[in-house]
Amino acid sequence: MWLLDQWAERHILDAQRNGEFSDLPGTGQPLTLDDDTFVPAELRSGYRLLKNAGCLPPELENRKDALALADLLNSIKPDAPEAQEIRRRLTLVELKLQQAGVNTDFLHGDYSDRLFKTPKED
Repeated sequence: MWLLDQWAERHILDAQRNGEFSDLPGTGQPLTLDDDTFVPAELRSGYRLLKNAGCLPPELENRKDALALADLLNSIKPDAPEAQEIRRRLTLVELKLQQAGVNTDFLHGDYSDRLFKTPKED
């Protein structure tokens, strides 16, 4: 964990122990996780319909495809016959994402390795 994260976590835990969160408005009530207040009123029903049908915006659909292709590429041998075709398709999807302004570092970084790696015990 980063130093700033540790500092914030410590302050949150201290505030919880001191009861500073116990009398906040809405305590004990369910969260409204489906907030669409920033969507214009005339578009809300259409957005809700598309969301409930499982439709994603093109950028998220391409991101989902890129992750699936990257996982597939990592699961086969680099010299497998289909590896070249998968790499080509992944490059094409990555270019589409970049053209849409989406950062594609998630395809090349070691973020997932660091995420699932347990910290070394000293």
